[in-house]
Amino acid sequence: QVQLVESVGGLVQPGGSLRLSCAVSGSIFCFLRMAWFRQTPGKHRELVAEITRGGRTNYADSAKGRFAISRDSAKNTLYLQMNSLNPEDTAVYYCNVAFMSGNYWGQGTQVTVSS
Repeated sequence: QVQLVESVGGLVQPGGSLRLSCAVSGSIFCFLRMAWFRQTPGKHRELVAEITRGGRTNYADSAKGRFAISRDSAKNTLYLQMNSLNPEDTAVYYCNVAFMSGNYWGQGTQVTVSS
């Protein structure tokens, strides 16, 4: 069974930075992609950034130039470095691992950008 445990988010001032991490345990040898999504009340969960098994990355337009996704294979940990945060980035952030058989999700972590 695959389990994903995200780091605690927090309150960040506009213009600030925050790094999220997601510890992945279990059998992930055959994963296809790892990603970060986010969701705000009343809206669908949206993709923020993804990294394929081969290391190719893809970002939502809102994240390009500000966020960076990375993976430490040795530690089985996924990261999301977020810079130049603004109030529109306030959301619950979820990490995700995709397999041929389906998806696994973390529990979600709240990120609030406010002065």
